[in-house]
Amino acid sequence: MAFGKGRGNKRSSSTSYASTITMVVFVALCVIGVWMLSSNSIIPPQISQANTRTVISETERADVSASSNGNDEPEPTRQESDEHPTFEDNPGKLPDDAIKSEYEQQKSAKEKNEKTSSKARDEVQRETQSQETQQDNEKIPEEKEKNNKIMQESDEGRVKQVVKEFEKEQKEQRDEDSGAQSGNNKGTQEQEQEQGQGQGKEFPDVEQGKKDQDSNAEVTYTDKTKEEQPMETEQGGTSENSKNEENGQQQQQQDDQNSGKEENMENNTTSEENEKEQKSTKDENGQQDEHNTTEDESGSKEEQSTTKEDNVEQQQEEQKEEKRQESSEASGFGSGIPKESAESQKSWKSQATESKDEKQRQTTESNTIESIMVGKAWELCNATAGYDYIPCLDNEAAIKKLTSRRHFEHRERHCPEDPPTCLVSLPDGYKESIKWPESRNKIWYHNVPHTKLAEVKGHQNWVKVTGEFLTFPGGGTQFIHGALHYIDFLQQALKNIAWGKRTRVVLDVGCGVASFGGFLFERDVIAMSLAPKDEHEAQVQFALERKIPAISAVMGSKRLPFPSRVFDLIHCARCRVPWHNEGGMLLLELNRMLRPGGYFVWSATPVYQKLEEDVQIWKEMSALTKSMCWELVTINKDKLNGVGAAIYQKPTTNECYEKRKRNRPPMCKNNDDANAAWYVPLQACMHKVPTNMVERGCKWPVNWPRRLQTPPYWLNSSQMGIYGKPAPRDFTTDYEHWKHVVSKVYMNEIGLSWSNVRNVMDMRAVYGGFAAALKDLQVWVMNVVNINSPDTLPIIYERGLFGIYHDWCESFSTYPRSYDLLHADHLFSKLRPRCNLVPVMAEVDRIVRPGGKLIVRDEANVIREIENMLKSLHWDVHLTFSKHQEGILSAQKGFWRPDTSP
Repeated sequence: MAFGKGRGNKRSSSTSYASTITMVVFVALCVIGVWMLSSNSIIPPQISQANTRTVISETERADVSASSNGNDEPEPTRQESDEHPTFEDNPGKLPDDAIKSEYEQQKSAKEKNEKTSSKARDEVQRETQSQETQQDNEKIPEEKEKNNKIMQESDEGRVKQVVKEFEKEQKEQRDEDSGAQSGNNKGTQEQEQEQGQGQGKEFPDVEQGKKDQDSNAEVTYTDKTKEEQPMETEQGGTSENSKNEENGQQQQQQDDQNSGKEENMENNTTSEENEKEQKSTKDENGQQDEHNTTEDESGSKEEQSTTKEDNVEQQQEEQKEEKRQESSEASGFGSGIPKESAESQKSWKSQATESKDEKQRQTTESNTIESIMVGKAWELCNATAGYDYIPCLDNEAAIKKLTSRRHFEHRERHCPEDPPTCLVSLPDGYKESIKWPESRNKIWYHNVPHTKLAEVKGHQNWVKVTGEFLTFPGGGTQFIHGALHYIDFLQQALKNIAWGKRTRVVLDVGCGVASFGGFLFERDVIAMSLAPKDEHEAQVQFALERKIPAISAVMGSKRLPFPSRVFDLIHCARCRVPWHNEGGMLLLELNRMLRPGGYFVWSATPVYQKLEEDVQIWKEMSALTKSMCWELVTINKDKLNGVGAAIYQKPTTNECYEKRKRNRPPMCKNNDDANAAWYVPLQACMHKVPTNMVERGCKWPVNWPRRLQTPPYWLNSSQMGIYGKPAPRDFTTDYEHWKHVVSKVYMNEIGLSWSNVRNVMDMRAVYGGFAAALKDLQVWVMNVVNINSPDTLPIIYERGLFGIYHDWCESFSTYPRSYDLLHADHLFSKLRPRCNLVPVMAEVDRIVRPGGKLIVRDEANVIREIENMLKSLHWDVHLTFSKHQEGILSAQKGFWRPDTSP
């Protein structure tokens, strides 16, 4: 009614007029409030310095509404105090200022705008400071990368070639591992494309750690990615600079927003990264603005968040890959062969599982090298054996506790429960060893300063003292006039021996100074020579110093650490082994190792002398060999040397065994594993000859050298190989891989002088591919198959190479200073869960001679640990290089020894 009165009576009093105006204003405000509630528009935040309200037309509101509703899927809200608030249209209860007077509304809006502007300025300042700090932090590694790049560019030649080959191998590796991981990578790439990420991915922390490797070696390449990182960092820096420029213009952009300029919305980024940031920042009123330029202010944080998410994904992928690698026993980093398949574990036994009676060894829980080496001071070993110390053969405390020495138990392995971490001293006057083949005839006396054997066996041309040398006329007890003549005598006695063709791998028992094996090289034959560490002082050490393969071992109470049915020929020349005793137990051990159809050559006095003792031994040996179904093929006499040799052949079928009237020696039980050889007691029994045509031992290998590269006939395609391929193809792939690595990297680019290398050990052989790749060099390779690895040692023998079972948590059965080169492919990373690496490295230092080398291919963190220890041992680290969590190291041992002993 008052309203009607106001309209009808124009001459009302001033009081009625004021009341009418107030009512009109009130109604107008109510209409405006209802209109605001019914609107779906998004109101930009009020952060302008000007305290005026921005009016957006209905057309603009419709455009903004359409763009804000482009994604129908609701996003979760996240409120954070350190981000600018955005506002979302939220119809509901009217705000208080909607019912206030116009003056009060303007005052309230002014205070609110001032508060908002102050908050925005503070936020901008904080963001600017944060980005400047981040930019400064990013400049530091960028400058470091530039410096490293300059250093790398100055290194031309062989190291760059190593890098090139390394990357090529890794590319082949990634191509091979295209299965599940390629699918994961594809998904990751698609996700990155959807997110519109154009910058290079940041390297994880472990990659950054690689950049900080010590560069004191002659050539230290810590990571090839350093050459790529500056480029990626530069790109990242460009992006950051762009963001900083945007941040510097934010205030103007905010003014433009409050002025209602449409181009700000059109110029905002449309990437998935910014959309996530927009949808995740909301104020307490729940209002959302997807096109606010505060996205640019928080861009740095979003990039960090995205990087963290990418790193998490990458770490998850690396963890999956590490799990695959843990099941692997043979993958060479950056190689053309795939990682070892977990399924292959089901197809291959390890020596540890085969040797069910293996002695349980106490191992020290693995620790990181960083913690181990803190305060570590190397000391000389305080052992009676001095510079000839072999920990597992010179354990005097364990030997004293033996209750019997009847079966030469005191000559067998008795390893300390706590592996030694001391270093073995050098003999006074030690010099670098003489090169092969001159070393076969003479060595430096001071390198092996023992004269007892020369005094006792000098008349048999074993060894003589000649000035500062020990000379070896090439003779032995049974071949005084030279081993080469004796070797040809055996060939003439039995043509089917066929040195270097049918007969390739020989076991020489009781080898003396190994002249027989040393001259078999002239006939393209390799011999595993063995003798105990006994009163024949340092005989095996003489052999190794002459650059002839040999190990310290005894025919005692346990099986020798070799597989069954692998040696083509076994030789004994006055080897002083009582073959006929204990039911022929020791000869039965030879029967286990001898290939069906292989030969046993026995050159001893009972063969050709008629003394009463000799006659009795011959009678017992004849009965024993007959009961074992060994055929006496021939007995011949060497007139020049005045000796004779009996040659026996092992049967190729079980027919003779089945026709025996007496079951002596008895046949072994069916569940007796002939391949079990690690601390397994001897048994006086025989294993049957394989009759299945696809079983190892039923056929003779193809002739040498074709057998080197021919997959064994008993590797069938239905069997999965170590790397997950069909076994024959796995074998070939491994061979091709190592031929590539040796020819492209080891021969030319790694800084290794092969003219000084003769005695080589592959500390973790698989198929023997590394040794096979060295065929044309004047070297021999001791292939070591770890007891916890798949038992592939029979394959190594089948291809005409040799090797031995071993556990690197224990000391190796060889003298100090035995080898010129040790090769360790992913050995140490496999050992870490089982044993302490410090004693292992002390063992490496023990068996490598001064001037000898070590090549390690392993995980990048392991490479760094090994490098640290080698430097503490004063080794000269020539090369370290790491990429994609894999690395390579090359180092050389010097003459340094600590001054003190414990």
